[in-house]
Amino acid sequence: MLRLEEIVAGYSKSIALDGVSIEIPQGRIVSVVGANGAGKSTIVNTISRLVTTYSGKIRFEGHDITSRRPADVVDLGIVQVPEGRQLFAPLTVEENLRLGFHRLAGRAESGRRYQERLDYVLDLFPIMKQRIGQRAGTMSGGEQQMVAISRALMAEPKLLMLDEPSLGLAPMIVDQIFYILAKLRSDGLTILLVEQHADEALQLADYGYVMAVGRVRAEGPGNELRDNPALHQSYLGRMAAA
Repeated sequence: MLRLEEIVAGYSKSIALDGVSIEIPQGRIVSVVGANGAGKSTIVNTISRLVTTYSGKIRFEGHDITSRRPADVVDLGIVQVPEGRQLFAPLTVEENLRLGFHRLAGRAESGRRYQERLDYVLDLFPIMKQRIGQRAGTMSGGEQQMVAISRALMAEPKLLMLDEPSLGLAPMIVDQIFYILAKLRSDGLTILLVEQHADEALQLADYGYVMAVGRVRAEGPGNELRDNPALHQSYLGRMAAA
């Protein structure tokens, strides 16, 4: 579905990605893992067209989108759940979700489609049915992350990108979110998951990439990367098992 081809990208002429190539097949979960500063978040922001691309190509469904605007990328169906959630804190849960639906608003039968999407995300995260009128800024971190994912799903994405969704959350909440991501894959959604917590991300992934200092250092099926102690010791900050 999406391919990065030898991407060189960065901020203010500094290079954050140096010749990065990855592929995301339709209907799969691809995880990009690595330590802080490896370039993981830059991949997501480069695809979203929020970062300057100096060379290389970004292809989505066979089309070159390297020079497209961020709004155009969303209209194509590439939707990001940003690091830190970035909800509109004074707005209610439903108001945040309605903002996620904006790319579909005004289209034929948009009222019906809005209700269908709302019912879908509330079924995924039942706790939000009780919080639907609550201001987003008053919710716990785990609940806010559920709203952020749901807001992205309201846009009916073809490719859902999540940037560090486990950041600052309790392990039980992380398990719940990863369970939902597996369900979304079973529903046919394509997912790019960027995570510092390599074990969980690679266990979930169909395929994974290990990043370090702006480059892909290893790639392969998720479980193979997860079970490779040398990769953990060299790039993921965990000592190999004795």
